[in-house]
Amino acid sequence: MKTLNSYLNFNGTTEQAFEFYKTVFDKEFSSLQRFSDTPMGEQLPEEDKRKIMHVALPLNDTIMLMGTDTLESMGHKWIEGNNISLSLSCDSKEEADELFSRLSKNGTITLPLDTTFWGAYFGMVTDMFGIQWMVNFEN
Repeated sequence: MKTLNSYLNFNGTTEQAFEFYKTVFDKEFSSLQRFSDTPMGEQLPEEDKRKIMHVALPLNDTIMLMGTDTLESMGHKWIEGNNISLSLSCDSKEEADELFSRLSKNGTITLPLDTTFWGAYFGMVTDMFGIQWMVNFEN
């Protein structure tokens, strides 16, 4: 496994929160993507297009703070308490498959592992204890 990072979900305030975190940690974003930049961007309501699909703020060489806006128009509901996920970056597709399988036992798969439009092998699962996990392998 390469890293374990925090992934924060916001109710439309990701951009404001991460602009704040930039000043707190005196760092710059390594990635910022809006929902309008995604393949499903044209299908979204106008008020959701400018919201943040993914932002990454490296805090040092091994720690990354990441975030997104939760969109009800995509069937997601922001609830205080579901606003943090743990994101695993794996060394191989096989490792991703194995960890995802283990985390899924008696849990709920929210997004099956598959190759994404951004090129990663990625999936999401809530384990049997209610902890949300993102499993990722970058080719």
